[in-house]
Amino acid sequence: MRKAPPTDTDEVVGRIQWKRFAALSAPGVALTAALGVALSSGALAASFAVSGQQFKVSAERLTGEGFAQYGSIDTNARGELLPVAVTAIRSAKLHSLCQSVVTSLPVVGDISLNLTAGKTTPVAATDLFVDATQLSGDAAFNNIEIGRDASTLDKGPDGAQGMQDLFAQQADDIHITGLKQVAWATNAGTFKLSGLNMKVSKGKKECF
Repeated sequence: MRKAPPTDTDEVVGRIQWKRFAALSAPGVALTAALGVALSSGALAASFAVSGQQFKVSAERLTGEGFAQYGSIDTNARGELLPVAVTAIRSAKLHSLCQSVVTSLPVVGDISLNLTAGKTTPVAATDLFVDATQLSGDAAFNNIEIGRDASTLDKGPDGAQGMQDLFAQQADDIHITGLKQVAWATNAGTFKLSGLNMKVSKGKKECF
């Protein structure tokens, strides 16, 4: 039996319209390629592969000079892309710092790692980068610029810039009381923790 001649409609194989599929997938492929270029050029927050666990950080008060904030991407050991908001501060002090992470293990259950510091003398950090997914508190800024192109930031630490055309903000200084944040990673040039205390315990014990 003679086969019907091909038509101008999309070729259908296994109920997938391949031309339409290619058209829909092209933007995703282009985005992945752009992210790959950005990662190789250092434009994204990928100085190391992050763990599969986020951690919580709180502080009674944070003061900092040279503030910048912009969107970026972290990667884990499996190469998965994790969107974050990078908060970068040239010089920061944190009063009554708390950091916690909870690991759930088979049979054993929840195991909590808690770190505290800065109750008397504040924790001091330089060139601080926090890759966060959540941040809250009462904040005040001086000379803030909201909506600046992320690739043109110049008030934060060296290298505190995002991809061109992306939203960002920066300020001369920042003051936050009642700081609470959830993050994938923290980088710092120097990180001095006075009165450091670390404790591992069973159960779920978090900073907030």
